[in-house]
Amino acid sequence: MKNKTAFICSILSVLIFVGAAYARHELMKVPAQRLAFGQNTAMPMPQGGDLRQHIIGQEPYKKWSMWPGKGELYKGTEPHGALLTVYINDIAMKSIKDKKGMGNNSIILKENYTPDKKLAAVTVMYKVEGYNPEAGDWFWAKYDADFNIQKEGKVSGCIGCHGSASDNDYIFTGKIK
Repeated sequence: MKNKTAFICSILSVLIFVGAAYARHELMKVPAQRLAFGQNTAMPMPQGGDLRQHIIGQEPYKKWSMWPGKGELYKGTEPHGALLTVYINDIAMKSIKDKKGMGNNSIILKENYTPDKKLAAVTVMYKVEGYNPEAGDWFWAKYDADFNIQKEGKVSGCIGCHGSASDNDYIFTGKIK
């Protein structure tokens, strides 16, 4: 009888341990990323590193379209640089054509060049529903030429400047509304 009780206690202990480990595992899961309409890859989380991986790894921005009517190395203004090239993902392109403001998961990537055509920085606007409703739900990121994160998130300088274009969804590059 003693052996049977010890055996049952051992089995119960193992089951409790396994159950607790499973519960802890479930609590530690990162929320699944979602596929955006028309996208073949999961959209990144609003974090500089995740966005960087998306735009240079999962869905290389050099394969995206350029902003309509803008070519490579067009004349820019500060703080972005003397010359600019702007790439947009498919969601942003559809939004520009629809003229209703940028849709959720739109990404606008701007290469910022010096007057001698040297890449100085890459700045990105990423529309994430519910991220920052007070500033159009934009996540902002700035990378140096090697894609090291310089700034990310609710960047006050970006919001302060682009806020003057809030009637055009915080965008200066072209009319979208």
